[in-house]
Amino acid sequence: MSEVLSIILGGGKGTRLFPLTQARAKPAVPFGGKFRLIDIPLSNCINANLKQIYILTQFNSASLHLHIAQTYVFDYFTDGFVEMLAAEQTFEHSGWYEGTADAVRKNFIHFRTQNPSYYLILSGDQLYRMDLKDLLQKHKDSGAAITIACTTVNRENASQLGILKVDKHNRITEFMEKPGAVKDISDYKIPQELKGKNNGEDGYLASMGIYIFNAASMEECLANELTDFGKEIIPQAINKLKVNAYIFNGYWEDIGTIKNFYEANLELTSLRPAFDVYDENAPIYTHMRNLPPSKMNFSNMNQSIAAEGCIITNAAITNSIVGVRTIIESGASLNGVVCMGADFYESETQKQRNAEGMQPNVGIGRGAIVKGAIVDKNARIGEGCRIGVDNVNRNDGNYENYYIVDGIIVIPKNAVLYPGTVI
Repeated sequence: MSEVLSIILGGGKGTRLFPLTQARAKPAVPFGGKFRLIDIPLSNCINANLKQIYILTQFNSASLHLHIAQTYVFDYFTDGFVEMLAAEQTFEHSGWYEGTADAVRKNFIHFRTQNPSYYLILSGDQLYRMDLKDLLQKHKDSGAAITIACTTVNRENASQLGILKVDKHNRITEFMEKPGAVKDISDYKIPQELKGKNNGEDGYLASMGIYIFNAASMEECLANELTDFGKEIIPQAINKLKVNAYIFNGYWEDIGTIKNFYEANLELTSLRPAFDVYDENAPIYTHMRNLPPSKMNFSNMNQSIAAEGCIITNAAITNSIVGVRTIIESGASLNGVVCMGADFYESETQKQRNAEGMQPNVGIGRGAIVKGAIVDKNARIGEGCRIGVDNVNRNDGNYENYYIVDGIIVIPKNAVLYPGTVI
């Protein structure tokens, strides 16, 4: 499969996921207790034996670089690689990436050395499991210059996505980027001939931001100064090249907002999650931490996930994600919480210093109650804190040591909530 070069776009600021993106790139945001968002597209590539992968970054990329370097190392007997390409100054260009297409164009100097026949373009912040080998084969069989992976959506969700009009042969005839809530797009509804393939009543095809280009077509489409695939490159290509739709019927979620992120995490705790991380034939890869197994001391956990390395003592946990190395002290209660865990364990000496400085230890303190919140890494929630319990203010804003976004309380990375704090 060396004929395919995979390019994962991960350079945006991720402002709608702030404050989770305050100190990290959006693809580096922890997910599901032990993963990061970038692990999803990378795992889809590896499971399809597509192992020549570039990741394009430019914003808050230090933690993403570290994760990639520690995790994705292929053996010496393959030609596979996962390589980061941060925005750089050259004699040809000196600015930042101006958009998705501009990022690819500025890195052609690196891509051409691989001499690919096809370019696979992926987003670094979406949740899905797709058979990319099937996508590639359908692209080859169609004779198209470009294939766009699409999913079916209803009118409400179509407002903020790129919507496609297709004929009965799956050829895309028109493209509209983010039509909004009031515009009449009834003529974009899925043709009757294709409805039987979509296993649902949703009426529109939305671009997933996943593309396959023939190499020559990619060069042709980017031989200009246009900066964005969705807004500019794809609409222009439809007018002069054969562009096909690949209709994807599986689970797909664009992790675009705090609400999307929170709900997608908690959906993993359901009895039959739509995104199944337990599929042995298509695993989700991530950093191997070699942590000890999690330990539950007299605790009650209901429909929740605990990643490795946790110590949970006499706690009640419901419908929650407990991330790596999370320490939860006696009497604590979590309900509807996405807890990202910690990057380290504190030694007894460090805990003594914390006590002397009146600072809580990393983790969830004794008797703390947390409800309907996201707790980022290394947060210190002190004894007796009450978060999201008592007539909580759900107005969005920055409240000094916490945020409320989309009505969800977010405790940022490294935050300190002193004992007795009420939010």
